[in-house]
Amino acid sequence: MPSPQTLRLSVQNMSCASCVGRVERALSALPGVSDVSVNLANETAQAQIDAPERISGIMSALDQAGYPAQTRNVRLNVSSMSCASCVGRVDKALAAVPGVLEVNVNLASETATVTYADGAVALADLLKAAEEAGYPAEPAEETAPEDRSARKDDEARAMALKAALAAAFALPVFALEMGAHLVPGMHDLIGRTIGHQTSWMIQFVLTTIVLAWPGRAFYAKGFPALFKGAPDMNSLVAVGTSAAYLYSLVALFAPALLPEAARAVYFEAAAVIVVLILLGRWMEARAKGRTGAAIQKLLGLQARTARVVVDGEPQEEPPRPGGDDLPYAWSGTLTVRGTGLVRVAATGPMAATITGLEAIGCGTDVIVEAPPLPATVPGFGSVFVNVRFAPDTIGRKDCTLRVTNDSQNLP
Repeated sequence: MPSPQTLRLSVQNMSCASCVGRVERALSALPGVSDVSVNLANETAQAQIDAPERISGIMSALDQAGYPAQTRNVRLNVSSMSCASCVGRVDKALAAVPGVLEVNVNLASETATVTYADGAVALADLLKAAEEAGYPAEPAEETAPEDRSARKDDEARAMALKAALAAAFALPVFALEMGAHLVPGMHDLIGRTIGHQTSWMIQFVLTTIVLAWPGRAFYAKGFPALFKGAPDMNSLVAVGTSAAYLYSLVALFAPALLPEAARAVYFEAAAVIVVLILLGRWMEARAKGRTGAAIQKLLGLQARTARVVVDGEPQEEPPRPGGDDLPYAWSGTLTVRGTGLVRVAATGPMAATITGLEAIGCGTDVIVEAPPLPATVPGFGSVFVNVRFAPDTIGRKDCTLRVTNDSQNLP
């Protein structure tokens, strides 16, 4: 019989001794739960459970009682994912950790967002689960976007080097075995010079280098995943190339085991497959690196400040905290100098709708290009307004851009 485990959860909405009693009764009524203790001061509930699988029932009981357990989110950077099957395995491994409520794995960004019961799951449990599934992970907060981009660049360069080395060793193998299909008479030429047996021996040496050096990762990851009953793309490459390689070894070193008509080698198949997969992995790594860089540039377009007029004076205002309950997002006037894009930002959590954009003080010299009005701006979001001067405008002018919205509470 497994030994009892101590579970400690943060419980919300408790405000009095009656709340404590309700939580205790809700938990004590569950099978496999004992020694329930609820602390109002620090809003926690502690209990002994006979199995980690009881956590989901505890969470449901607390929700039904009106005192849901506190949850937390953590974002992990997950490496070694290469296909949708990898995403499924990571999702399954993380979701199997007792106390995990929701998992969202993104292959493009190589991240996993996990929602779990606060107090029931430790970060080390999540990292261990991902590691055991064959996909090492680390907290995303510990990796700056610039570090991640640099890591993807390094990964792309390393993969390019592996692909180049594999191609350099595989090309002679391909030429010796398949060259006769391109150059008539090459097969006879090899037989009259070095001999076919020597040709096969050369192919064996070069193919062994390709599989053991640039292609080693396929076997180091593919066979363990296969033995665990969770084969992935690495397993597919490892099994396919190993079959061609081992059959060729028998044909080369123990031909008597095969019928005479079946004595042929397929070293070139194993070598070329590894080269093509490595080439694909390099292209994938390069594409992910560029995608990550593009996403970071897009994130850089987020509003950092909003230029507003307070008491007649233009000021730069940083976005307000998410807890600000001001009923307006922004309004007022912006002073525009020169031409170009102007960022009109929402400085609060509330969405607002632009109802008017008007250039004042510069006549018909300025042209304001904006999204069709009315235009909705989400909380803390922004829209771009293109302010440009008419072609016949002489000199550099300043004008005022008046922005109005649907709020009745203007600053």
